[in-house]
Amino acid sequence: MSEQKSNAGLQELRSKVIAKGNVSATDRYVASAKGAVVVDVEGREYLDFAGGIAVMNVGHSHPKVVAAIKEQAEKFTHTCFMVMPYGIAVELAAKLCAAVPGTGEKAVMFVNSGAEAVENAIKIARYATKRSGIIAFENAFHGRTLLGMSLTSKVKPYKFGMGPFAPEVYRAPFAYCYRCPFDREYPACDTHCADYLEEFFVNNVAAEETAAIIIEPVQGEGGFIAPPKEYFTKLRAICDKYGILLIADEIQSGMGRTGRMFALEHFGIEADLTTTAKSLAAGMPLSAVVGRKEIMDTVHPSGIGGTYSGNPVACAAALAVFEVFAEEGLLARGQALGEMLHARLLAFQEKFPLVGDVRGIGPMLAMELVKDRQSKAPASEAAKALTRFCFERGLLILSCGPYGNVIRFLMPLVITDEQMERALAILEEGLKAVSN
Repeated sequence: MSEQKSNAGLQELRSKVIAKGNVSATDRYVASAKGAVVVDVEGREYLDFAGGIAVMNVGHSHPKVVAAIKEQAEKFTHTCFMVMPYGIAVELAAKLCAAVPGTGEKAVMFVNSGAEAVENAIKIARYATKRSGIIAFENAFHGRTLLGMSLTSKVKPYKFGMGPFAPEVYRAPFAYCYRCPFDREYPACDTHCADYLEEFFVNNVAAEETAAIIIEPVQGEGGFIAPPKEYFTKLRAICDKYGILLIADEIQSGMGRTGRMFALEHFGIEADLTTTAKSLAAGMPLSAVVGRKEIMDTVHPSGIGGTYSGNPVACAAALAVFEVFAEEGLLARGQALGEMLHARLLAFQEKFPLVGDVRGIGPMLAMELVKDRQSKAPASEAAKALTRFCFERGLLILSCGPYGNVIRFLMPLVITDEQMERALAILEEGLKAVSN
């Protein structure tokens, strides 16, 4: 094995040529990946419970996706949709209009990344409402561009030293029931956090100057926090009352991650604009804003778009993703995986005092680690130790949350039962070791 084909050799070269701020969670380098398994350059296998940060819902190198990419690449890789369009993007837009929750007519615009989708959703909302204020939430993550950072809550590492930030962004408390910002308990609280928005309009930004409220149906980087169903019912009513648009950031929670194609389906309401990316194209750079047609069509011609927007190879991959979900029943599989994982995580909570909370929807689940359950002091070091323990034994997991003490699970939905059992056995060993 040559030096540059070993993990150590690549790590040494990396230290010379990759910017230090662009870090990786591990020091192992990928040679190949298939389904729910990643293989490094030295031949070691890892069960992947990170999924490229929620990108590989249909699994690594799914044959249908690979075939679609190859077929499209042989035809053409780029013409720029704004110059000479192509049917594959139009077909995908039709699929997204049908899949995103909402009964009325919808329209789509494509870009390349989740952050770009968020930026464009904000642009469209401001254009349509002729207002400037945007309300985001504590623990939110909406990207690393200037506006994305402005909307994102956590300072380190995402925003530290990167200011000043975009104006007219206002941050409200979120429905984080385990750590209620109002020191109340659900359901006795009657989702006071939603009602609080009326007060928020008095002291932060007037409702009449608010273009949109942007929210993750299940917060991703913030710790897989899922509000009670009635929270979204109230939020929708408040938006309707004041003519505020509701933007659902489904970048991490969408494309089957919660056992439904989009997480907002669990809450029985419709957003005005929805952003999607990550697992949309199974690793190809593609994102979209899907919204009510009358809102999307307010923007003047050429007011939105981009050189690489809706790349044809990425669109082909995304169409293949929709086929995989339909043909392999991945939504039903996701629901079954969620039930299996939830039961095991609850068992771990019973067994290990370190596990303070288990939460999420469907297979988008997490456990929050605490030093003790009474104080709920975050066990951030234990979370780091657990991720290291599991990785050394062949299981890749990620932490998240404002304190880095939440372990999230993003396994591909094509994972086998045997692989799930093996992964959960490693996780239990890790919890035992870290607890001791």
